[in-house]
Amino acid sequence: MSRSVLFLLFAAANAQTPYTWDLPAGFPKPRIPVDNPMTAAKVELGRYLFYDTRMSSNGTQSCATCHVQSLAFTDGKPHGEGSTGERHPRGSMSLVNVAYAPVFTWIDQGLHSLEEQAHVPMFGKDPVELGVNGEKFLTIVRADPVYRKLFGADPITLDNIIKALACFERSIVSARSPYDRYHFNRDDSAISAQAKHGEVLFFSTGFSCFRCHGGPNFTGKPEEEGGYKAPTLRNIAVTGPYMHDGNVNTLEEAIVHHGTMTNAERADILEFLRTLTDEPLLHDQRFSRPD
Repeated sequence: MSRSVLFLLFAAANAQTPYTWDLPAGFPKPRIPVDNPMTAAKVELGRYLFYDTRMSSNGTQSCATCHVQSLAFTDGKPHGEGSTGERHPRGSMSLVNVAYAPVFTWIDQGLHSLEEQAHVPMFGKDPVELGVNGEKFLTIVRADPVYRKLFGADPITLDNIIKALACFERSIVSARSPYDRYHFNRDDSAISAQAKHGEVLFFSTGFSCFRCHGGPNFTGKPEEEGGYKAPTLRNIAVTGPYMHDGNVNTLEEAIVHHGTMTNAERADILEFLRTLTDEPLLHDQRFSRPD
C-alpha cells in the first residue's frame, strides 16, 4: 500500500474521532445537528479558520476580531465594526455557550443553527462584516499546506468551512465558573454568602431576572426582551458595554436599568453575577489563536 493511500486512510480515521466534551456531571450536552457531528478534527480546523484574517475580502479581519477570547468572545465595543469600516447598529454578542442558543443574533428568529448564522457575518452586505469572497478564500485554503492537512480526506468547500467553524464555536462551553463549581461540583465554598443571597434574589419572583435569563446559559429569546434576544449572562462581568447598542457602560448600571432595588440587594445580585465569570475559559488554549 502506498504512503499516500496510508495517509488518506489515517486522515479519514482521525476525521471521525468524536469530540470529547469536558463538562461537569449534570451539565447538559449541547444538541448537535445530525448532518454536522462534532469531531476533534473539525473543531481544530474550525479554530484555525476562526482566527484567519484571510477570510475577510481585504485581509483585515477574522471571526476573532469581533469575538475576543479574553472578553468572553465579545469585542468590548458598543457597536461592531466590519472589515470595510462600516459601523454596525448593534454590538457583537458573546459566543460562549452559543451551542445552547435556540436562536441567533439580536433579533432574527429565523436562524436556528450556527451553520445558517455563519452566512450573515461571512457574506452579509448590509452592513458588511467579513465580506468573504468565497472563491478567493477557497483558493487560499486549497493552496495552504496546513489547511490541506487539517481537512484530511474531506473536500475543501465553503460548506465544509462553515461546518468546521460551527463545530469550533459549539466547543466554546463555559462550565468552570465559581457558580458551576458551587452547583455542579457541590463546592459550597466556591461562592460567598453574599453571592448566594444574590442568587436567591435573582431567581425570586420579586425581581424575576430569571424570566429573561433562564436555564444553564442564563439567556432568553428575542420576544422576552422587547424584541431583542436576552444575551447570556455567563461571563457578563467581562462583556461590557451592555444592551444591544452598548448604551450601558457598567454592570452596576445594567442592574439599575433593569429594576428598582436597595443598594444592598443590588450589591448582592452583582456579586452573584460575578460568580458566572469562567476564568479558565478566557485563557484556555483550546480556544486560542493557533501558534
